[in-house]
Amino acid sequence: MKTFTLVVGAVYGLVSVILGAFGAHALKKVISIDKLASFETGVKYQMYSALFLLIVGYILKFETPAEKWISIFMIAGTFIFSVSIYLLAFSEVASIPSKFIGPVTPLGGLLMIISWSMLIFYFVKNKV
Repeated sequence: MKTFTLVVGAVYGLVSVILGAFGAHALKKVISIDKLASFETGVKYQMYSALFLLIVGYILKFETPAEKWISIFMIAGTFIFSVSIYLLAFSEVASIPSKFIGPVTPLGGLLMIISWSMLIFYFVKNKV
């Protein structure tokens, strides 16, 4: 799980840099300013999560289920949150039904919040 967390963190970081550059240069002509701002929010939170996963990957030993769930919730939450925002940003251009995708975004955010909360509890419990 440690290696998986570190690899996903690195992949999330790589993809967020690529998508950030893509958004800054190519998307200005394709989507509205509001949609571009949403897209950039997805990129920003993906990068925050990448850094979270890299740090957690080095700090945690992944010996307990709770330690594993910290990583799992952040990986899944980031994917759901950021990908749903990316799809919503392209909803008008690609005819993607936002009624289906819109409600999914908060679920991803909730999983990320749970992951952060579990990490706080881990630090308090282990007096790190």
